[in-house]
Amino acid sequence: MRLDYLAPVSTEAVPRRLAPRFAVSAAPWVAGASFLALLGFSLFVRTRAIDGPFWIDEALTVGIASFPISEIPGVLRQDGSPPLYYLLLHVWIDAFGSSEASTHALSVVFALLALPAALWAGWSLFGRRAGWIAAALAAVNPFLTVYAQETRMYSLVILLSILAAASFAHGFVFRRRRYVAVFALVLTVMLYTHGWALFFAAGALAAVAVTARTGREPRPVLRDAAFAFGAAALAFAPWVPTLLYQTAHTGAPWSNPPSPIHLLGGFIVVLAGEGALVAIVLAAGAGLSGLVRGPARPERTAVLTLLVLALGTVLSAWTVSQVTPAWATRYLGVLIGPVLLVAAAGLPRAGRLGAVALVIVLFPWALYTLDKRKSNADQLAARFETAVRPGDLILSTQPEQVPVLAYYFGHDKRYATPLGPVSETRVMDWRDVLGKLEAARPETTLEPLLEALPRGGRVLLVRPLVRSDDAWSAPWTELVRKRSEEWAFTLAVDERFKRTQEYVPPYTDRIQRTLVVELFEKATRG
Repeated sequence: MRLDYLAPVSTEAVPRRLAPRFAVSAAPWVAGASFLALLGFSLFVRTRAIDGPFWIDEALTVGIASFPISEIPGVLRQDGSPPLYYLLLHVWIDAFGSSEASTHALSVVFALLALPAALWAGWSLFGRRAGWIAAALAAVNPFLTVYAQETRMYSLVILLSILAAASFAHGFVFRRRRYVAVFALVLTVMLYTHGWALFFAAGALAAVAVTARTGREPRPVLRDAAFAFGAAALAFAPWVPTLLYQTAHTGAPWSNPPSPIHLLGGFIVVLAGEGALVAIVLAAGAGLSGLVRGPARPERTAVLTLLVLALGTVLSAWTVSQVTPAWATRYLGVLIGPVLLVAAAGLPRAGRLGAVALVIVLFPWALYTLDKRKSNADQLAARFETAVRPGDLILSTQPEQVPVLAYYFGHDKRYATPLGPVSETRVMDWRDVLGKLEAARPETTLEPLLEALPRGGRVLLVRPLVRSDDAWSAPWTELVRKRSEEWAFTLAVDERFKRTQEYVPPYTDRIQRTLVVELFEKATRG
């Protein structure tokens, strides 16, 4: 395998007798065949678990997308997300169905589009070699591999992050002003895709400040920034009232405030481990050290602003999450665009060190395999579906599990949670839910359900398997754990009911997504 394509983008510093060694073939068919091979390998890597079962968020996403398009924005007042991905998924489901593989395929499409986006971004900003390195990193990055096979918006977020970071550098650093409008458009699409686009925008504003300060003419940069961010804000304005309502009434009560280590951990997550982070930081850092210390050049400013963009994004998210729950590792896809481009800019400038680092990163990334077992809800349905008859009750002590249980058991069954009977099984209503769960007691929510059940009626109690209290220490998850214990104990000691079956699944490292089932039958009216 030849690694000489990893030499610096410029050969000015290389002796002339060595310069031809670093040449890259410009034959279009070679480039085209190479890219198709990379695309094909990425498709292979990112479809090995495409038929994996849904977990909570995926079933909820499919449920929301199943509403009529005109109703989806209103339904999302109960959830906390912007509407764009759900609208796209609604159209996709109409065309291809709502199975696991069908809906995962939409995420695969976005993940594959990230490859030409990365190739263009790296090539147009830092040269041909940077483009190919960016495409290779995007092709096998495990973070993207995971969310390419999940029915959520994160692979779309990553695609938009790459396009936004590149268009920002083109428009504000290299002063190709047509890209200012492109950045405004992509940022708007990001804002309508995921809430963390707001933190990306905060990082971009910090990057504007760096660009304006290092440039010779800051005022045109600031004027363009006012246009881009103003246009995005104006386009996003119709959703702002819903966003404010969601912020006040939904949030992420299942999340703890992140610690300072999460700032570094964010980059470890998107690079799939400490080893990849160290390799990229050392090699890309060595490659970029001369550029950063050298005279002011657009490439130097571009690297600095992309670094500020990434750091500003994660720092703003971390800061806000100290005040209101907003942190989750799966949201960190917004970082991949600037991180990937900085790595692609530095690795080819590091020569042999960059080549070694690239091999160290790409080889384990390419071998990464995704565990398709994200939840055991489908297994429970296969095991107990015939045990639940018309009129019986499925009780989920973790309220947000209802959409995934209903997906596999059927939406025509009766469901209830510690919050009471569930009338709409496609959605989890997160509005002010923490206080409601705090006030819920078995005697007020469970007892009326048990009393109304006729003789011979069955209760399928589904509760999360909690093997570590530390994993359930957030305000919401701690309450779920307590209510689960209360409901299980109440049913176990109720003399009207007899436990006829119990299923505790084998150990899995996805502790929070594993469910335990007990089947009770009412013997008397008591």
